[in-house]
Amino acid sequence: MESSSSTSTESSPTWDYLYLFLFRPVLALSFVFSILIIGWWLAWKLVLVHVPLVQEIFGLRKKPVKPIPPTHHRLSRFYNSLNARDQAAASSSSSRC
Repeated sequence: MESSSSTSTESSPTWDYLYLFLFRPVLALSFVFSILIIGWWLAWKLVLVHVPLVQEIFGLRKKPVKPIPPTHHRLSRFYNSLNARDQAAASSSSSRC
């Protein structure tokens, strides 16, 4: 009697092989891919969206093209102020004569 009850609770060897060679690898791969997808999604939402290089590669933000004014640089402002001072001095000296 004991042998008949024990065989009914045991699984057949074909189900064991099916579980071992089909279900376990599929479950393991789906677990790994789900972890990778969740990790990539979190990295994308938290960090990668804010990186300018990534934004440029994926076309997330178009940079507006602004023309650079001629007095944008420090040296040009310095020399323009010298020129303005020289012109003011020249105009004041010519008005005295």
